[in-house]
Amino acid sequence: MKLLRANRLLILAALGWLMLATTPAYALNPSRQLSQYAHTSWRISDGEFSGIPTVMTQTADGYLWLGTNIGLLRFDGNRFLPWSLPPGQRLADSRIFSIGGAKDGSLWIGSGYSVSHWANGTLTTYAHPQGRIESMYMDRKDAAWIVRTQATDRQGPLCRMTSGGFRCLGPADGVPYDSALAVTADTSGNLWIGGYYGLCRWKDETSICYFHRSDKEEQGVGSVRAIAASPDGSLWANIETSSTKLELEQFQNGQWIRHIYPSIPANNADVITLFVDRENFLWVGTAHHGVFRIQGSRVEHFGSEYGLSSDAIGSFYEDREGTMWVVTSGGVDNFRDVRVASYSMREGMYADGASSLIARRDGTVWVGNFQSINFLRDGKLSSIREYHDLPGRSVTTLFEDHAGRLWVGIDNGLWVYENNRFRAILDADNQPIGIVFSICEDADHSLWVKAGPHLYHIRDFQIEEEKTSFEIAHSYILAAHPAGGAILGTVTGNLVRYNNGREEILPVSDGKKKIWPSEEEDNLRHIRDLQALPDGSIWGTTVSEFFIWKDGVRENLTAANGLPCTDVFAFLRDSRGSLWLSMSCGLVHISSSEVARWWKHPEAIIHAPLVVGTLDGVQPGVTSLKPQMAMTPDHKIWVVNSRILQMYDPDDERRNEVPPPIHIEQIVADRTIYAPQQNLHLPPHTKDLQIDYAALSFVVPKKVRYRYKLEGRDHDWQDPDIRRQALYSDLSPGNYRFRLIACNNDGLWNEAEASWNFVVEPAYYQTEWFRVMCTVLALMSLWLLHRLRMWRMRESINARFDERMAERTRLARELHDTLLQTIQGSKMVADDALENPGDNEHMRHALQRLSRWLDKAMEEGRAALNSLRTSTIQVNDLAPAFERAARECSDGSSMEFTLLVDGVAREMHPIVRDEVYRIGYEAIRNACTHSGGSRVEVDLSYTRDLVLRVRDDGKGIHPEIAASGKNGHFGLKGMHERALRVGGALTLSSSAYSGTEVELIVPGDVVFYNAGTQRPSISAMLRSIFRPRPSSPNK
Repeated sequence: MKLLRANRLLILAALGWLMLATTPAYALNPSRQLSQYAHTSWRISDGEFSGIPTVMTQTADGYLWLGTNIGLLRFDGNRFLPWSLPPGQRLADSRIFSIGGAKDGSLWIGSGYSVSHWANGTLTTYAHPQGRIESMYMDRKDAAWIVRTQATDRQGPLCRMTSGGFRCLGPADGVPYDSALAVTADTSGNLWIGGYYGLCRWKDETSICYFHRSDKEEQGVGSVRAIAASPDGSLWANIETSSTKLELEQFQNGQWIRHIYPSIPANNADVITLFVDRENFLWVGTAHHGVFRIQGSRVEHFGSEYGLSSDAIGSFYEDREGTMWVVTSGGVDNFRDVRVASYSMREGMYADGASSLIARRDGTVWVGNFQSINFLRDGKLSSIREYHDLPGRSVTTLFEDHAGRLWVGIDNGLWVYENNRFRAILDADNQPIGIVFSICEDADHSLWVKAGPHLYHIRDFQIEEEKTSFEIAHSYILAAHPAGGAILGTVTGNLVRYNNGREEILPVSDGKKKIWPSEEEDNLRHIRDLQALPDGSIWGTTVSEFFIWKDGVRENLTAANGLPCTDVFAFLRDSRGSLWLSMSCGLVHISSSEVARWWKHPEAIIHAPLVVGTLDGVQPGVTSLKPQMAMTPDHKIWVVNSRILQMYDPDDERRNEVPPPIHIEQIVADRTIYAPQQNLHLPPHTKDLQIDYAALSFVVPKKVRYRYKLEGRDHDWQDPDIRRQALYSDLSPGNYRFRLIACNNDGLWNEAEASWNFVVEPAYYQTEWFRVMCTVLALMSLWLLHRLRMWRMRESINARFDERMAERTRLARELHDTLLQTIQGSKMVADDALENPGDNEHMRHALQRLSRWLDKAMEEGRAALNSLRTSTIQVNDLAPAFERAARECSDGSSMEFTLLVDGVAREMHPIVRDEVYRIGYEAIRNACTHSGGSRVEVDLSYTRDLVLRVRDDGKGIHPEIAASGKNGHFGLKGMHERALRVGGALTLSSSAYSGTEVELIVPGDVVFYNAGTQRPSISAMLRSIFRPRPSSPNK
């Protein structure tokens, strides 16, 4: 993995240097003054970073590196981050004095007493050479040339470092010094070495030295601390002298030229560093006076009073995009080019109160300012000031007529400026005409002037007409109508034409009805700018829209039609018919074709791009005076904002042609930070994923835009604009690929995208084997459900069969215990009568008994039929029923019957009660019929359970019969079945000497209940659950 990452870094580095080598060098615009560049500071006091910065460089991957006295920082355009080394690696000395980025992507680091090399994720620190590394130069072969002081190895002050080792050069190699402070190389490949004793040019083991100082000379005099090579092949050097003025030496065409700068309040001893940028400007960094930039006789200054982080300069650096970096004792500053140039007092304006302007036909720009008129000619600002030819204090408006004369509103009057002299225009009373708001020229070259509440018509410097009305008094902007007269724009939004003494409000409709109100809340219809075109159309702006009026139709272009913001300040129409709007967000350009399309389709969304905004140097603002916007013959657009003058050149083709290197910096998954290693495996249940990335363009980092796509999740490219994070949540397990592209401040996209492959591991329940197992379990569950359904169907069928068999068995028991017993008794009576056929009395008596038995059989048959519908006994108390059964049984015999009842009869379940009665009835009948005894005792106990005992004193029952019943007889068997059905226990005990006893115990929670109030006990529930289901005896 480390090898793959190292190879990736090498590829990125090679691509970075390839792009740099094949791309035109971008640099600061040389036509701009130093104060016209955008300036940004990162201050230590603001907490931007820690440590005093010393030196800066850029590596092939695009990152900027800042050395400080406590370590190394890396900058991505957004923040400075401390450099973190892998575990087990560290710098031998945290004091960084020199650094250099090689084309192979590696970084050379010169510290207090050693040199280190960072390459492919490994830091190599060289034990030699030793000493303080004062300066470093990277040559075209990626060798690092260093110079040092305080060396003890006597190997020479100049050393050449490569990844394969180092070689130090001393007197034997043509380097005559034992220590050196500065090193660089010129375009011819000569190394220049500056030190305490002078300056030497070294090449091919030979050197030529200049400004050599002997040991007898004054300390410091002759030492060379700062040198800089220029793109034109020359070399600049700061040679310390005793002069109080700054004197710099330039080696050009084989000779030294001394340049003296008396305007710079610093001497040679105050100069810390020199640098020559790509445009051949010399930058001078001082210890106490900030930055000076020099080209020829042009000297510019920038210090802490203008926002520099400190006046103590440490070093300069120009990155690959041409941004100039200044390292100071208080922080880091940069100067970058902007598309819009500003002119304020720092650039030569007399005051920061620019409120009106005019672009004259000769290309000069005139600005109405506070206490002055400023004019810009050939890039140089000049002023006509109060008390110096300006006949007043406040300039209101400016206008150039057909003859090239300049008409100026000053204070409360109107003046003509011609041949460097001002001439006043006075009214009939020889008084100023009032504050001038707007001027325009009619087709006959007469002028219309809006001053105070009046409209003036001026011809040949004389007022011909003076007019006022409500509409005129409430207007502040004029435009000449192509057919003659003037068009006025009012604060209520009306357009008024005045011509030949006649005032007319232009009609406004959409062909159906009036749409333009005479008044509106907050004066949003206040017309700010106005222009009449030859075709009779009128173009203008209000507070929040641009409009066109033509032939009675007025259409309004607003943010709803695609304007990037709402407030409109001014407009102009260029030579191509395109529209330029000065708005609260910057300058907006609309092509003539888009204007035509909007006019035909007023609801259309048009292409109205913001060409330059605040990040490009625009400082939006509105003025109460006019004009506010103008275009010179070279197509440059000029705007005032009540403070400064600004210029944008649409034809300037300078663009940042350096595509930004793209990096995926780190991954944060559920608050755990990961390095963006390829094929990284994220743990299961990863909920929140944050991908931090950067595109390294430092001209305007806030204009760097990104697009990304997560393959496996996103269907289309996402547009986060300038956000440097991609956020995802609840990613499903699987393989993903994150792709990232970005563009620089000028919209140049780097199609060499950055990508990162990773895997979200599945949880056990998200794996394939788990899915297969779940599928198998589901199929098994379906099979089991099918089997369960089939079993329940079978059980249901069996239950219905068992129910039918149980009912048949019950009917059999009923027939046996009632009708069959009676018939059997009847047969015994008949048999008894047949034994004495001649005994009529006996016969009569037997027939009577037989009749009663048959009546009883009928009653029992009828009762059996009724039992299918109702209970066997209608009363709840079993005692009377058993007593009646005993009487019937003992009828005609000497059998004695005794009934004992313990407790009070309780409410019983009818079915259970009937079964108990049948068991007791059968036991009593058996005792009467088969026991041969003389006494039958019945005990009925209503305690916790229902207990029934039937005893006789007869001959007993054979054990086999007692256990399984007699063949062909169903009495005992039926008794057992009934007891089992109601959950009772039937016990039969018998002996030949004590007779037979039948005992039935039925649980109380089965037989007793209180309907609607008493709930079954837990024991009853358990017994009902675990009670074995009785099977049919005949099944």
